[in-house]
Amino acid sequence: MIIVDRKDTKPDAVNPVALQRFARRAQTMARVKGDVAVLVTSRLKVKALNRRFRHKDKPTDVLSFPRQQGGDIAICFEIARQNALRLGHSLTDEIKILTLHGMLHLAGYDHETDSGQMARAEARLRARLKLPPSLIQRNGREETVPSGSRKPSAAARKKRPGLPSRKAL
Repeated sequence: MIIVDRKDTKPDAVNPVALQRFARRAQTMARVKGDVAVLVTSRLKVKALNRRFRHKDKPTDVLSFPRQQGGDIAICFEIARQNALRLGHSLTDEIKILTLHGMLHLAGYDHETDSGQMARAEARLRARLKLPPSLIQRNGREETVPSGSRKPSAAARKKRPGLPSRKAL
C-alpha cells in the first residue's frame, strides 16, 4: 500500500496509483512476502522516524522497517525531489528507485555488510524495471547509498514494530 501524505507533499507531484502498481511489482521481484506499506512524507516526519528508530537526528531519503512478513518503508518527499532534480530524472522515478531500495532491505539485503550483493541486485532490478541507471552505471564508480536505509539487527527488529500508524505520525 502506498500512502502519500498529501498535507506534506505537493498534491499532484506523484501518482499514487502508478506507485502502487510499481510497489507490487518491485515487491514480487525482490521476493518480499507479506504486506508492505510505503509512506511518502515530509522531511520532518522522516527525521523523527530516523531519530526514534535509528537514533540519528537527521532526515534521510529512505528508511526500511522489516517485519517477519513484509515491512514498512518511509520515503522523504523533499529529498526525493532534490535527488530527482540533481540526477535528471522524474520525481516518480526517484520514488520508485527509493521504493525498490527499501524493498531490497525488506528482503534481507544490507549494503553496509554484504560486499556489494545489494548493489548488484539493485542494478539488475533497476534494469528490469526500466528505472534510470544507478550512479555506478552513470559515473563508473561506486554509488553512494541512501544514508538511512540500513537493515536493523534481528534484536532491533524484535524490539520495534513497523511504522507507526498514519494517525500516530
